[in-house]
Amino acid sequence: MGVKGFVEGGIASIIAGCSTHPLDLIKVRMQLQGENPSVLALNGHGSASVALPRHAGPVSVGVKIFQTEGVAALFSGVSATVLRQTLYSTTRMGLYEIFREKWADPNTGNLSLTKKIGSGLLAGGIGAAVGNPADVAMVRMQADGRLPVAERRNYKGVGDAITRMVKQEGVTSLWRGSSLTVNRAMIVTASQLASYDQIKETILSKGVMKDGLGTHVTASFAAGFVASVASNPVDVIKTRVMNMKVVEGVEPPYKGAIDCAVKTVKAEGPMALYKGFIPTISRQGPFTVVLFVTLEQVRKLLKDF
Repeated sequence: MGVKGFVEGGIASIIAGCSTHPLDLIKVRMQLQGENPSVLALNGHGSASVALPRHAGPVSVGVKIFQTEGVAALFSGVSATVLRQTLYSTTRMGLYEIFREKWADPNTGNLSLTKKIGSGLLAGGIGAAVGNPADVAMVRMQADGRLPVAERRNYKGVGDAITRMVKQEGVTSLWRGSSLTVNRAMIVTASQLASYDQIKETILSKGVMKDGLGTHVTASFAAGFVASVASNPVDVIKTRVMNMKVVEGVEPPYKGAIDCAVKTVKAEGPMALYKGFIPTISRQGPFTVVLFVTLEQVRKLLKDF
């Protein structure tokens, strides 16, 4: 069961991550709005184009990326997404299954809500620590297009990003913002996996629907909403800390997560912590649906192994 859980979770996570990557990229760009007076959009020749408003919506951000950077830009950092899902999500999904099997009631096979949340917190934290380098690379690759041409990192891929970070900023840069990544992953995994299991069990026990596609879609979309509400503030701070440029001899924009949160709220108000919420739920909803629907199908395919 142990290895099987990792394989099933990994396959479902990679499919879900790649299929919703453009929405995740738009979310990252929106979360970075407000760090400067405006987010400057640039055309392919490096000259300034029309600047996005300080609080541009997801449609405006998506259209501007398409117009100034091309359709391929919507998949910037997708190689890092694949690596991130391979490391982070495979680990958290596999560990959650192990904890669920280990702590389940021997009579019913079910897990109490408290134990589900505990399993999610533990699995998410370990998975995030493993996948943090890919997470940093993904955020930087997704955010690169918003920088002036002269300041872009222009990573060729996730391998190039990680190699250059180690050479230029040291190996510790791969775990920049790791405390935030771990906290966010614990919140997301606990809220997402625990709520999916709990809602699915409730639907089946109440006889609302049978165990099929309808149940899986309903439970997974509800789980995606819960995860989005719970994790968005940590996600905003994580994105900003990971994306900041650190130059030797120059004080970094943020000293850490708390400093970033304080400066963000002071400069932009408390609702800044929910920047990118619409694309977050727009991405988290489909991501969670694809994740669990795919997971249920993969489980059926591999049930005899």
